[in-house]
Amino acid sequence: MDIIKQGEDSKVGNLATPINSSQLSLTFIRNLPAYRKGLSAHRRGLEVGMAHGYFLYGPFAILGPLRNTEYASTAGLLSAVAIISILTIALSLYASVDVSQPIETLTTPNVPEDFRTSVGWGEFANGFFIGGSGGVVFAYLLFCQILSFDLVQQILG
Repeated sequence: MDIIKQGEDSKVGNLATPINSSQLSLTFIRNLPAYRKGLSAHRRGLEVGMAHGYFLYGPFAILGPLRNTEYASTAGLLSAVAIISILTIALSLYASVDVSQPIETLTTPNVPEDFRTSVGWGEFANGFFIGGSGGVVFAYLLFCQILSFDLVQQILG
């Protein structure tokens, strides 16, 4: 038995390895928001956007050029929203292209129907922007300690 094998078509360019074609990997990939069954394109975009917005805030706020100033958190917020906006524009440009047949690889079979139309990609991009901006704002609020334990104690009495 070969450990690494190529599919039937030599032009596919995707090698099946024990890592990317194992049942554990395939189950993980199928449970990601992009491939999970029963989600609309907008909901997929919301989930993906929230995750990206949440983790994009930190590097800009903590490692950015304004990291040692009082404006670090605001700069992180604005920079992360700008990146989310650029990514949304890129998704919208991709949505404007005719994607009648998405590429199915060995590791991502059964691509959802939403990714077969420009309308689906457009809804995904809209959800991505809303979710991404919300994720950035949530990370900003956590970073600024608005949701800190002290504030919760003051609210509860």
